[in-house]
Amino acid sequence: MSRIVRLSVDDAIRDGDRVLLPLGEPASPVPAPVAALLLERIANRDNMNTATNPASSWLFPGRRASQPFRPDHLSALLKEVGVPAAAARGAAIRQQLLDLPGPVVADALGYHNKTTSRLIRETGGTWSRYAPGDHARSPTGLLPRGASDS
Repeated sequence: MSRIVRLSVDDAIRDGDRVLLPLGEPASPVPAPVAALLLERIANRDNMNTATNPASSWLFPGRRASQPFRPDHLSALLKEVGVPAAAARGAAIRQQLLDLPGPVVADALGYHNKTTSRLIRETGGTWSRYAPGDHARSPTGLLPRGASDS
């Protein structure tokens, strides 16, 4: 939640029909139903007519001048409308780990590699033997397969 509340309206990247958010590197595509809600939020942000926020660029402007929502406030609002934030976050990272290598997800989301490795094992992911790095080069002193030493 602390990363989400610090997003600005300028962080939503429109790429044709897609909307991306810089939650990691590269920016993550936002699923269509959520993208529509995000664009609606940008067009109609609340708390903009107060003396503290007339030109705020926060996606979720807070009540204090130049500050976004507090993370706990956003979490409570999500819980009110039936979105269990902790469960949703856990489900989202597990889905990412089924689709991407653990080190990539760890780097993009700021998790430790040991955490993503554990989650891969728990979810039955197939990326347990992924080794990051440049696999096009052979280690120093070794010849590619099929090459002779002549």
